[in-house]
Amino acid sequence: MSALPGGTVRSTPVGTVLAVCVVHAELEVPAKSSKVGRTAIDKRPVPHRIPVRTLGLDGDHVCDTKNHGGVHQAVYAYAEEDARRWADELGRELGPGWFGENLRVSGLPVSDAVLGERWAVGDTLLEVSAPRVPCSTFQWRTGEPQWVKRFTLQANTGAYLRVLTEGAIGAGDEIRVLHTPAHGVTVRDLFTGAHPDRLELLLESEPSISDDVRMQIDRHRRRHAGAARP
Repeated sequence: MSALPGGTVRSTPVGTVLAVCVVHAELEVPAKSSKVGRTAIDKRPVPHRIPVRTLGLDGDHVCDTKNHGGVHQAVYAYAEEDARRWADELGRELGPGWFGENLRVSGLPVSDAVLGERWAVGDTLLEVSAPRVPCSTFQWRTGEPQWVKRFTLQANTGAYLRVLTEGAIGAGDEIRVLHTPAHGVTVRDLFTGAHPDRLELLLESEPSISDDVRMQIDRHRRRHAGAARP
């Protein structure tokens, strides 16, 4: 196996899928908490392998298609290690699906994955495409005070993934990182915008990034420009 141009490759497993989650039921969201009306954030583990398509997992969907879903947000992964840290802070169990994730994984620093990184999972090929941006529906679902602010400050966002090769995924599947882009810009870097020069490098290096990511970079650029003004 050889690396793609401008990156590195590993063939040994670096992570494991602990659970695969799809929508359990749509929920009504109170108008005071969100304008979307309904949400598919209630995701639960399933005991069998799930086909993975370009737009996501069979049996899964989103309600707010304006802000969620699509090819660049087809699959959402969250790290068990980050979930445990939140469980310790909140004082309760946060089982697979609590974050609205499709994949609960271990052994892989999901929030610090490099954008454009490619994961072989089961017989699928997935590509890290964006951080998860917390919203008012997520706040409502958790029932935790100031959740959006707290989640933002932690910046353990998990990662959205594009589906490059369709297949199926099940609990226990190994995750192999097949390619890591040389630019090194991580999901966390994009979410926090702490290093705008690195984000410019991302624009130059990853032509496949989504319009949403380009808008995030532009917001960070304008924020830093405003802070620099006397």
